[in-house]
Amino acid sequence: MASYAAKLKTDIERWRAEGLVDAATARRLLDDVTLTSRDGISFGAVVAMLAALLLGAAILIFVAANWEALPRLARVGMLFAVILAGYLGGAGLHARGQNGAGEAAYMVAAAAFGGSIALIGQMYHLSGDEAAALLTWCVGVGLAAILLRSPALTAAAVALSVAWLWTDSWDFWRDSPLPWQWLVLATALWVVSLWTASRPARHLLLLALVGYVCLIYLRTELLAVPVVLAVVSAMFLAATGAREAASERMLRLGGGAAVHGLIGFATAMMLIQAEIFDEPAFMLAALATFGGSVAALMVAGRESRVLRWCAYALFTLELGVVYVATVGTMLGTAGFLLAAGLILAAMAAVIIRLEKRLLASASGRGAPS
Repeated sequence: MASYAAKLKTDIERWRAEGLVDAATARRLLDDVTLTSRDGISFGAVVAMLAALLLGAAILIFVAANWEALPRLARVGMLFAVILAGYLGGAGLHARGQNGAGEAAYMVAAAAFGGSIALIGQMYHLSGDEAAALLTWCVGVGLAAILLRSPALTAAAVALSVAWLWTDSWDFWRDSPLPWQWLVLATALWVVSLWTASRPARHLLLLALVGYVCLIYLRTELLAVPVVLAVVSAMFLAATGAREAASERMLRLGGGAAVHGLIGFATAMMLIQAEIFDEPAFMLAALATFGGSVAALMVAGRESRVLRWCAYALFTLELGVVYVATVGTMLGTAGFLLAAGLILAAMAAVIIRLEKRLLASASGRGAPS
């Protein structure tokens, strides 16, 4: 958001200097950009969140140490006191405008809630497993996020849902299916993230969805799973890259929607190539991966630095994959790289010529008659 705001401020100043907007309008636009870009994360908020994570880890380790010296009621009372102090203290800090410190206090309370679940189950020998405890922890933190409208708690609930999914399905080759309930939980957490304005939670959910599809593939070993993921991810990238404003109104990610499409596409293509590593179709998949990285740059690379770096990384990684696949025949590697280079050079020449024509056409329409 900060880089977008800085670029927009520069553009507004340029528009004012060129006479496209008057000084009063430029001032109002600058004030609005300054006001709406204050939702970035400050350094103090980062430090407060790190402190909260350390305190939360200390609470969990303290509980796990099996502190027998204290009576049961005293242990439970201490943890519930930390929960109450964290939530009430966080609300008080929010009321005073110290949002970063308030979110950090919420995180300490959430960690104490998880410690309470573990402690009570340990003391009273309640039946259940780690997955059930994580799910209970996730639901409790999610409810707190709704009541307190906390972005940090929403992101924490999403992380706990991913931990529950992994714990419940870590044995990839067993016969039982993946928990479809995670999809319902993820949908509910997406709605909660809209209520709490938690962009990190939505980004994490999209990444987790790609991971869920990967778990399906590991469980079923069906090649159709990554193929569908690649197609859907490519369509998502094209749609969000071509209609960035519309996709932002729908997803409210604060930018970077196309990056998720590229990540899904790259993950799917790596899975496909691992499956057909020794087959002739491998080269077709490699060419599709190269083409996908270039297409991503063409569709959304101009507006997203992160996507550009991801596309460069995918292109470089694919070069390494191709080299490993054809290392037994250096001539085959050289031939493939030569063909790929010539194809990309031809594509670059066409793109450059097309951009020049579009620029000339736009200049002609803008010229005074």
